[in-house]
Amino acid sequence: MDITLTKTRLYEGHWEGVLTCTGASEGWLPSLVVTHLGTAIDGVSVTEETDKGQWRVRVPIPADRIADGVQTFLIADRSGGETLTSFAIYAGDALAEDIRAEIGLLRAELDMLKRAFRRHCVETA
Repeated sequence: MDITLTKTRLYEGHWEGVLTCTGASEGWLPSLVVTHLGTAIDGVSVTEETDKGQWRVRVPIPADRIADGVQTFLIADRSGGETLTSFAIYAGDALAEDIRAEIGLLRAELDMLKRAFRRHCVETA
């Protein structure tokens, strides 16, 4: 059985996606568990679509799980324990400092490449 979960959108505090399953037996229903820091999230809904083998998945993001830094949520198949996908929420001042540091490093590398390219052009001219 091949299970694929594809994100469609993040909207109004809910992560949404489409679960597709090929090779499942007749009457099979998906059973998912969503965790954040090892704790299960309540309120996950799985609704069968009109197309056979497809289900709409909707995961509420609890407000008490949003904090500074990176918050990662894992979506797994409850029966097999296999992680199907994950999503992350980035927030807070700590992240802004990380991004500024990364941009600074990228600028320094770009300046180094520009100098090396100019030197190469002078040497080969």
